[in-house]
Amino acid sequence: MFSRFLPAALALAAMLPALGSAASLDLDQALELAAQRSQAARAARSGAAGAAEAARAAGQLPDPMLGVGIDNLPVTGADRLRTTADSMTMKRVGISQEWVSSEKRALRQAAAQAQVGREALAEQVAVAEARLQAALAYLDAYFAGESFRLTTLAEHHVHEEAEAAKARLSASTGNSQEVLQATAARGVAEDESAEMQQMQSAALASLQRWVGLRPDELAMPALPTVPSEQAYVAAHPAVLQALREIELARAEASATAANRRPNWTWQASYGQRTGFPDMVSIGVNIPLPVSPGERQDRETAAKLALVEKAEAGLEGASRMATAEYRALASDAQRLAQRGERYRTGVVVPARQRTQAALAGYRSNQLPLMTLFEARHAEVDTLRKHLNLRRDLAKVQAQLTFKPIPGVAR
Repeated sequence: MFSRFLPAALALAAMLPALGSAASLDLDQALELAAQRSQAARAARSGAAGAAEAARAAGQLPDPMLGVGIDNLPVTGADRLRTTADSMTMKRVGISQEWVSSEKRALRQAAAQAQVGREALAEQVAVAEARLQAALAYLDAYFAGESFRLTTLAEHHVHEEAEAAKARLSASTGNSQEVLQATAARGVAEDESAEMQQMQSAALASLQRWVGLRPDELAMPALPTVPSEQAYVAAHPAVLQALREIELARAEASATAANRRPNWTWQASYGQRTGFPDMVSIGVNIPLPVSPGERQDRETAAKLALVEKAEAGLEGASRMATAEYRALASDAQRLAQRGERYRTGVVVPARQRTQAALAGYRSNQLPLMTLFEARHAEVDTLRKHLNLRRDLAKVQAQLTFKPIPGVAR
């Protein structure tokens, strides 16, 4: 079991020196750290190890039984409780063994192996969930940092505007109302910067929960290709868990059905008598299923009902996964369209407006206030476009990291 995780552990150990300073972090590193630090995955891994040990024992015969005793001991008369007075009194030692057929043992082991598969899948589900949550936290932190940079830029612009208003007032070309407006706008911009810095700090704290460190800088995330609907549904955790439940229910039903054929118990004993020949006894105990229709068959029927329940669960999980994919894919498509439309229809004109205002100011054809207004409008459009990009990236992350990679149905 340990050897399966050795390569990943070595890769993580190789990353730690580079990440120790927490200078920068990219998305792939964050996902790897989250997978290695997941305590839910650790718990599921222990469950899988325990199930594997139980599966090894499931195919073994029951332990033999050692029996000792005294047969035909007198309890009345002159020889009562004497073990050597009567020829029928015998000291006995024996052994018995319940014999479970190889077919039954194979069926029990198959059921135990199905349990191992379910526990192993639980570990993969936990790892996938940790990676998904780390990806979402990374995106929140990254875009919060970008928003903070934009608000800092806006604060810088407002500060320049306030200083320009004071200069105009000193030169008697402005008025005090203009200075007050600029000062108030600077206070609002500073508050927005403080708010975005607070949001960035909270997002980094959430990311630190998954990766175990607080990076100074986050690289631009590059998300893998979004899977198709069929691939998404086939690798969805709920669908795979339902499949494992079906396998387990069927294996347990087969093992229970085999109990209609009872297990025989063989026994042999050696009896010692005083003054008379010793004796050996050999026998077999055979259970008699007097009413299999009321016991064994009902137990089998109960297990078969669980199979039907698991099959219904698979159908429900498949429908849920399909609906989930279509909803997320629809959101991703609309967010991509909105983002592109907003970029071409709002961001680009706002940038052109700023360039035109800058050129007009440099040629003394436009006042400085017009340039500041254009800059403010451009920063506001960039912030909204950034929010659209963040929402799109989070939807794509759910489509990408929700399925469990490399799990065959």
